[in-house]
Order: sequence, then C-alpha cells, then structure tokens
Amino acid sequence: MKKTVSISLLFFVLSLVLHSQENVAITKNEVLTKVSENNTSIKISEEEFKQAKADFRQTNAVFLPNITASHTAIATTNPLMAFGSKLNQEILTQNDFNPALLNDPSQIENYATKFEIQQPLINVDGMFQRKAAKSKMEAMALKTERTQDYLAFEVEKAYMQLQLAYKAVDVLETALEAANANKQLADNSFKQGYLQRADVLNVEVRVTEVKNQLQAAKSNVQNASNYLSFLMNDDTYVVYTPSDELEVTTTTIADKSISENRSDIKAMQLASNAYEAMNKADKMAFLPRLNAFGSYELYDDQIFQADANGYLFGAQLSWDVFQGSKRFGKAQKSKAEYEKSKLEYKQYVSQSHLELNKAKRAFIDAENKLQLNTLALEQSEESLRIRTNRFKEGLEKTSDLLIAETQYAQKQLEYYQTIFEYNYAQAYLQFLTKE
Repeated sequence: MKKTVSISLLFFVLSLVLHSQENVAITKNEVLTKVSENNTSIKISEEEFKQAKADFRQTNAVFLPNITASHTAIATTNPLMAFGSKLNQEILTQNDFNPALLNDPSQIENYATKFEIQQPLINVDGMFQRKAAKSKMEAMALKTERTQDYLAFEVEKAYMQLQLAYKAVDVLETALEAANANKQLADNSFKQGYLQRADVLNVEVRVTEVKNQLQAAKSNVQNASNYLSFLMNDDTYVVYTPSDELEVTTTTIADKSISENRSDIKAMQLASNAYEAMNKADKMAFLPRLNAFGSYELYDDQIFQADANGYLFGAQLSWDVFQGSKRFGKAQKSKAEYEKSKLEYKQYVSQSHLELNKAKRAFIDAENKLQLNTLALEQSEESLRIRTNRFKEGLEKTSDLLIAETQYAQKQLEYYQTIFEYNYAQAYLQFLTKE
C-alpha cells in the first residue's frame, strides 16, 4: 500500500514539473494586449487617477448647496426652553404668562423637524482649490498614459530578451554538437595514436564548458519567460516561446527630439499648475466669503407631527481677519512648493534632453558595432570551416581548432547581443520622443 502511494505521489510531482516547464508560443502583440489588460502597475495608476477624480468632484461644493435634514426630540423643565418650545409649537396661552408657571414650568416635550440649506455665493479660495484639483486630475490621467507607454517599451525589451535567450540556446546547442563531433574525432585519433591524451582532455573540457553555457542559456529563457509572466500578471509562469525571431529593425532617428507634449512632461507641468493654484487659493483665503442660508422648521409635542412651522433665510458675509499668522505660514509654504515644482519641471526636461542625446549616441555606437560584428562573424565562420577541414585531415592542432570553435560561438553570441542592443536603442529613442 505504501509503495502504491509513493508511486502515485511521484507521478503527481512529475506532472507538476512538466506542467511548470510547459512551452507556450506567444507573439509580442499578445503580450502587449495582456499587459494593458492585467498589469498591476497600470491598475495602480488607474486607481490613483480615480482618487484624483474623486478629489476634484469634492470641489463641486464650491457651487452646489449643502442640504441637511434632522429630527430632534427633547423633554425639558428649563423655563426658557419650555416657553420657547410652546411658542414654536404655537400652543402658548394667556395662562402661560403666569409668573409661577414661567419660573417653574411642567415638563414640556418638543419634536422638531428641520431642513437646512447653505449655498456658497462668493468663495474665491475655493475656486482656486477646484482649479488645483482639476490640474492634479489631468496630471494623473497623463501619468497613467505614460505608465502604459513605459510598459509597452518594457514589453518590447522583455520580448527581445526572450528572443535573445533562445538565440543563445540555438548557438550553444550547435556548438555542443560540434564539440561532441570533435570529441569523437579526437577519440578516434587518440586510438590510432595521432593525438596525445592531453589533446583529448582539452576537447572534453571544451564539451563541458559548452554544456555549462547551454544550461545557463536555458535558465535565461526561463528568467525571460518569468518576467513576461510578471508583466502580464500571470502566475502560471510557463516557459514562453517567441513566435518570431530576433532580427534587425531600422527606424529614422535623425529628427527625433523631446516634445513638451510628452505625457510625463505635460503631467509635471500640470502638477506645477496645481501648486500655483493652491498658492493663489492660500492668498485668496484672506478675502471674505459670502454664503446664503435658509431653513424650514416643523414643531409639535408629538413625534413626527407638524402642527406648527416656520422658515428662516438670509445671507452671511464672513471674514477671518486674523488666525494667529497661520494663513501667512500656509501661503509661504505653498509658494515654496510652487517654486520647487517649477525647478523640478525644468530639471526633468533638461534630464530628458540629456537622456535623448545619450540614447542617440548609444544607437550610433550599436549601429557601428553591428557592422563590425557582422564582419567578424563571417570571418570566424570561415576560419572555423578551414580549421575543421584541416583537423579532419590531421593537418591542424587540436588547440587551434578549439580556439576557432570557441571564437565562432562567441562571435555568434556577440552578434545577436548587438542586434538586441541595436533594436533596444531604437525602442528607447521612440519611448523618449513619444508625444
């Protein structure tokens, strides 16, 4: 029985391992779609926008009235409250003016239903606070847009890394086949007395090195796949296979420049505008406010009854003349925050131009490097072909063949790495110059 359970458990574990290593073909467009729908960073950015939008909606109070309703029940023997309650209920009689009853009234019950409305008329600082909230909301919308742009760029890079990882596996698998073939030739030559044992050991070392490199390349495939899963918020963590191979792409970069309409730059400008509006709001807090108010009241000595009623309306002009220098300090703080935001905006734009110039130089360097590595790859391939043929005829040293074989594999890896760098430089330029 225990043996049967152990075998079942073993098969279950093996099935999990095989499932975790399942290869799934995927295109870059599929990754982009899943990232735009499921990525956590985008969802966080969207929630931040909703928060800013809710803050903006709160500023509707600058225009809209504040309406409240209440129902109050009291019982009292307080002379003033008892007399006033009877007066509100419209049940006051001549006997109630008796001094003895006025000074020592019986318990009176009063039930009041009250509807109140407060309507802002002039609230200058509130208007600027609303303007600041709107700028912040628009800035958060642009931040969400820039987050989506960045993740599209990140998908571009991650997908190319997956392509590069598979290219490395292909190169090293081919190198391993060649190394094993050379080992077979070396073994045969050693048996025939044409090679020393040291030459055979060198070939075996080369085979071991390639195996180790191949294992590392396969690990890179899994790492690149896991990162794509992370971007797509997919917890299955399967091994992805790119539907297309890593190839050279070409775009024009001569007229690329930083635009102030780029979403992140524009967002910083709007954030600075928000600080400016808040500073003006703090300054306008020194001005008076004008508000209208009104109420409608229902009274009775029975709950939820309304035998008596009355209304009240008016307007209030209020002015906080001095608050212990609190407003002065608040205005100074908002002024400093506004000046700081202007400096940060200027610094960010300057840094963006710096990044663009650096990216352009990196692209030119990658372009030159690609040309050189293409030529070097052709030369190393031809050198390996010649040395392999000579080695088969016994005219080439084992060490020279191993060196040629190593160089060819290295040049292949460098070539594909350069393609990655070239395409990445173009993608980064497009990201920097996107409006």
